[in-house]
Amino acid sequence: MNSLSDTKKKPVTILFFVDGLVAGGKERRLVELMKGLALHDSVRFELVLMNPEVHYQEVFGLGIKLHYIIRRFKRDPNAFLQFFRICQKVKPDFVHCWDGMTAILSTPVCKVLNIKLINGMITDSPDRSKVFYKPFLRARLTFPFSYLIVGNSKAGLASYRAPEHKSTVIYNGFDFERLSALKAKEEVLESLDVKTRYIVGMVATFGIFKDYKTYFSAAEKVLRKRDDVTFLAIGEQTDSEAAKSLVDKEYSNNIRLVGKRSDIESCVNVMDVCVLSTFTEGISNSIIEYMALKKPVVVTKGGGSDEIVENGITGFLVEKSNPDDLSIRVEQLLDDEHQRDALGAAGKEKIRQKFTINQMVTEYLKYYCSVNNK
Repeated sequence: MNSLSDTKKKPVTILFFVDGLVAGGKERRLVELMKGLALHDSVRFELVLMNPEVHYQEVFGLGIKLHYIIRRFKRDPNAFLQFFRICQKVKPDFVHCWDGMTAILSTPVCKVLNIKLINGMITDSPDRSKVFYKPFLRARLTFPFSYLIVGNSKAGLASYRAPEHKSTVIYNGFDFERLSALKAKEEVLESLDVKTRYIVGMVATFGIFKDYKTYFSAAEKVLRKRDDVTFLAIGEQTDSEAAKSLVDKEYSNNIRLVGKRSDIESCVNVMDVCVLSTFTEGISNSIIEYMALKKPVVVTKGGGSDEIVENGITGFLVEKSNPDDLSIRVEQLLDDEHQRDALGAAGKEKIRQKFTINQMVTEYLKYYCSVNNK
């Protein structure tokens, strides 16, 4: 009797380990998870960072202990020793790593100290033909020693060939409270200097995994026919010289390279159609944010996107690297307000049903608290 009572009172200790908390999908997911867990007495947690830069300032209001691993260079072997000492001090029931590098660092330390490792490195759904894709190697090295492998999409787990007996999907969760402080549309439009009737937007970092070339090409196809729409590119490096080189100067007034913004939800709120053109994707936070704000979406087919977007119901799925397909669907939505509203409403309902922050936190708690049931 006393043993059972003590077990119930003792919280599970989790040590989160992530390379950094700069703006990004997995970083946002971790922050939302920690905010949700902070409301539960059944767990306590601390956080280890490998980068002192923290974009999500709300972390400092959670009252948790932060640990920093300082590296002299990228592959500094001293990082293993630093993490080992942190684990010795914290004595966690679980180490929950969030990317490939922290999975590599966590694996030997957890093995030596007999700590259960939750491997959360799967956040995308890469093409298996990329034999030398570094994360595949990290997966092969760390999966055998992981207590649980968590992916945010079924497609991601399949792509990495995660062993089924110790793998699970936990979808990203959206906190609708984030929409309580949206800026007035007029204020946002003025800050973006947009005066056209319609706005199409894509929110994503400009990089090798996002297909901005196709997005810009589709935008130009639409703009050859009409001038009543502005296309926005919002995200880190979208205002870089590399991004600018993909846009024909003839259309530069209607294709705006905005760069990084802190008011993403408010920007999405002024859009009429939201796009995600990509090469590989797990479950995109951008798509979830679009749909939570009742926006019709046009998204590249494949990966985890197929698990969230129901073609013709919550949005449109288009062929990869196909600007014709993308432009046709965008223009179709611009010309049909009723369809925009219908797809947007269905999308928001999909998020409420399957992608809430409460659902995500509950799923993680189920695994964290399982240690007390064994």
